Amino acid sequence: MRVRLLAAAASTLLLPVAVPTAATAAPGRTAVAPDVPCPRVAVPAPAPTRPPRPTPPPAVAEDREVGGPALATAGLAVPPGAPRPPGVTATSWLVADLDTGQVLGACGAHEYATPASVQKLLLAAAVLPRLDPEQVVTVTREDLDIEPGSSAVGLVAGGRYRVETVWLGLLLQSGNEAANVLARLGGGAEGRAGGVRAMNELARHLGARQTHAVTPSGLDGRGQFTSAYDLALIARVCFADPTFQRYALTGTHQIPAQSRPRTKGFQIQNENPLIRRYPGALGGKTGFTDLARHTYVGAAERNGRRLVVTLLGAESRPARGWEQGAALLDWGFAQPRDAAVGRLVEPGELDAAASNASPAPEGAAARPVAGGEPLPEGLTGPGPLIVAAVAGVAGLLTLVVRSARSPRRRRGRRRA
Repeated sequence: MRVRLLAAAASTLLLPVAVPTAATAAPGRTAVAPDVPCPRVAVPAPAPTRPPRPTPPPAVAEDREVGGPALATAGLAVPPGAPRPPGVTATSWLVADLDTGQVLGACGAHEYATPASVQKLLLAAAVLPRLDPEQVVTVTREDLDIEPGSSAVGLVAGGRYRVETVWLGLLLQSGNEAANVLARLGGGAEGRAGGVRAMNELARHLGARQTHAVTPSGLDGRGQFTSAYDLALIARVCFADPTFQRYALTGTHQIPAQSRPRTKGFQIQNENPLIRRYPGALGGKTGFTDLARHTYVGAAERNGRRLVVTLLGAESRPARGWEQGAALLDWGFAQPRDAAVGRLVEPGELDAAASNASPAPEGAAARPVAGGEPLPEGLTGPGPLIVAAVAGVAGLLTLVVRSARSPRRRRGRRRA
């Protein structure tokens, strides 16, 4: 199996890496010293036509220490004495326990990166508990305004679909038009913009301080970033929701035929191979754009222990993103249950700490966020749009229903 061959292939391609020792770590299973190189697999030279990676916003020192100072490094953070992680092509990754919140290991946990379609998990965390899965929604022409050649389910303007079907189109087929529909519903009177606002408010509440959403789908947008650590915070909320868990493990779903406009029904399949090929898989999300490269979030359970892996900036050779994630999950499950280099903060924890701190002096500069701009009014405190799995509150939203003509179904290399 290709997943099992990854470690063997990596062993011949790994760049030199300093082996962590207890002498470089703080007492009691904390992290190694900063700037230990991460094990990496050699990758082909980038194509001349590949766009350059976007310039990240300035780093904020306290954001890089969220979860513990051991994670404030662009290099490797693993417990002393831990076996060497497998070599991967991802520029950053993290493995954590979904239940305890312990971070078992990471590479560049707080490095800014472009999310691609794993950003759809933030949309799910922010909006899923607020929408009735049985409600029928009419898709509008504006919902189908996605980048040509990007990933689409095949929803049609004027088509009427249950909200559950739209969610499955989002999570199984990575439909960018499905993301627009759900963000519009979740945004209430503000529409899609309100849905994106809800995503950013939730990210702030969760402590995902390096995450800033510009598009609900993960299609590239200026100032849109996340980190491996932030993705783990977001995934933890998603996998706490039973509905999300059920959707994430769904193998196929039938998209119904439509009478106006007249279209045939068709079946979609789950694009995450982990659920079929990794024992104990709980699901996750794949992603790709030319800027982000391959991104991945996956979770699995073994012997009553649930782990999540997040990775960003990967290449598909010599192993695909989900295979690299599977190798890191294997590494994580091999660690003792008390192994940790940090932790996932709890929802609202950072806001509570900030409210107890001394107020900033008058005239102090606004604190930058991932998008490179100060937070606008109303986004500086705890986010009011909190997923039910976190706060147990679901809002009532205004639904906007409009009809328009149907475009053709589009697919291509440049997706989200």
